[in-house]
Amino acid sequence: MITTSVQKIQTEIKSKFVKEEFDFPIEFWLVTLIAFINSLGFTIIIPLLYPYAKYFGLSDFQASLLSTAYAISQFFATPVLGRISDRLGRKPLLILSLIGTIVANIVAAFSPIVSLLYLARIIDGLTGGNNSIARAIVSDITTKKQRAQAFGIFDAIFRLGFVAGPIISYLAGKIPTFMGISSLGMSFLVAAIVASIATLLILVFLPETAPRVTTENFRFKWSDFGFIKILQFAPRPKFTDIFILTFLNGVIFTTFTFAFRIFTLNILEQTSKTLAIVFAVIGMLGLGSQIFILDPLRQKFNLVDILFLALIIRGIMLLLIPTFPTLTPFLMFTVIFGVVNSFPIPLIDSILSLNSSENEQGEILGLNTSYVSLSNAIGPAISGLLVTFSDLIPFWVTGGLSVLIAFFALKQIKLEFKCGQHSLL
Repeated sequence: MITTSVQKIQTEIKSKFVKEEFDFPIEFWLVTLIAFINSLGFTIIIPLLYPYAKYFGLSDFQASLLSTAYAISQFFATPVLGRISDRLGRKPLLILSLIGTIVANIVAAFSPIVSLLYLARIIDGLTGGNNSIARAIVSDITTKKQRAQAFGIFDAIFRLGFVAGPIISYLAGKIPTFMGISSLGMSFLVAAIVASIATLLILVFLPETAPRVTTENFRFKWSDFGFIKILQFAPRPKFTDIFILTFLNGVIFTTFTFAFRIFTLNILEQTSKTLAIVFAVIGMLGLGSQIFILDPLRQKFNLVDILFLALIIRGIMLLLIPTFPTLTPFLMFTVIFGVVNSFPIPLIDSILSLNSSENEQGEILGLNTSYVSLSNAIGPAISGLLVTFSDLIPFWVTGGLSVLIAFFALKQIKLEFKCGQHSLL
């Protein structure tokens, strides 16, 4: 009898614990579905951007500026969208952002000249704050206890799009062309269709989640713009170090991403199909590692300790890739890279969420995204310049920088912020 009662109590406690950890509101699952569709549309474009640039006869550096044009436009626009969403609501801004993505992809698909392709990237960047708004929605509808878990699930499902997107990109290129659209342009058209589906879901099913929405006396302020906010936050020690970490992490990843395409196509002499498959594998590994590795780790250990180890391992893999520039070691290093590369962003988001008030969630996450966008603008350009000297140099640079920021996180961020559970190091 006593044993049965104890087992019953244990079962009830476990059931209550599971419910508290995973019983998220329906809006959370809806916004994660939208995030998946959004990432699907975004990652359809990633593998083909460099080949599409070559289709227009661009040099490696000019091709890198397509990514820079998108990112620098996003840098200026994203914090504005995040700030306005705190006042006008998440839903209308999320819809506006996705409409911009639809228009941009249609322009890119039908573009007969390279100037329109650059214009399309600028339009997509100016309205490209949908992911930061989606993250703000997650913060709106979850408790602080749920938030780390919620961001983990959100990012895992978001990364599921990174698995399917490159594969769909390759398959879209096999669709019969029409109305003068090239086979590469067909992928942009498919991405526009995917973004349209996400927009329809938001219109029909997603309620407003912002804590306080008001349209009274609304007007734009200079403080809404990203570069002004960065100047305002620069002297404030509360978030400066995290934003520096976000920026440097973004520079590493975007510099690597551009060089990765060139390395795969030129050094390894692989096809666009192989490139799409490798991108899909990286996405699959990122998804699996977030579910089965990252989430259990952050339930037990300090967030910065996990971040430190992930950055160190990633840096070592980046240094090994150019050291052994052949297909077999490249695939082996890429597998390990894919596992740990998914860790930094959700860990940084969790640290920001734990250390900011509910009223500033949208603004802080939007500002953090503006640092990502700034790094996205700089990274491809850096990579485009470095590959003019050697296709291997970007890997040496990003590998060394990843190791350096790992120690920066351990020495600075860990001491200044609430970072979760027990220390691992």
